[in-house]
Amino acid sequence: MPAVTVTAEGGDSGFWATAAPIIPHPLEFIFGLVVFAILYFIVKSKVVPRLEQIYAERTAAIEGGMNKAEEAQAQAQAALEQYQAQLVEARSEAARIREDAKAQGAQILAEMREHAAAEAARITETAHKQIEAERQQAVVSLRGDVGRISTDLASRIVGEALEDDERSRRVVDRFLDDLDTLDQARADAGLDGTDR
Repeated sequence: MPAVTVTAEGGDSGFWATAAPIIPHPLEFIFGLVVFAILYFIVKSKVVPRLEQIYAERTAAIEGGMNKAEEAQAQAQAALEQYQAQLVEARSEAARIREDAKAQGAQILAEMREHAAAEAARITETAHKQIEAERQQAVVSLRGDVGRISTDLASRIVGEALEDDERSRRVVDRFLDDLDTLDQARADAGLDGTDR
């Protein structure tokens, strides 16, 4: 086989023309290193600090969010404790109000009972007075009727007219006094006057 010499487009012939395609040309290698150094410098001076700044901001935001969350949780816990304390206080206040209401109810009930007892005593006393007045009126009326009837009866028996009012009144009063004395003696002896 004949030896074929490959020339580069630039007319470069020699070692680099025949070298393996993996090994770069020194000018390309130097150019690549320079471009890499420039890119490295740009990334190191501009991109990396910005990324670190963004990372720091995000870290601060996350930590701040966590701190805020912890503060919010602490505030919520404090609010819960305050609510529970207020609830306990409200319950004790409600119990105190219930006890006061029970005491006031018992006092009102006692006053109403006392008032009712006083009213009942007043009504009973009024009724007794009225009954006594009616009894006295009935006794007076009966005395008059008994006196008249007894005078009429005595007039018929004696055959004389006992029309002297003063005398007949004295006779009737004496008779009724004797009856009262007899009734009183029977009552003292334990007799009720029904066994006559």
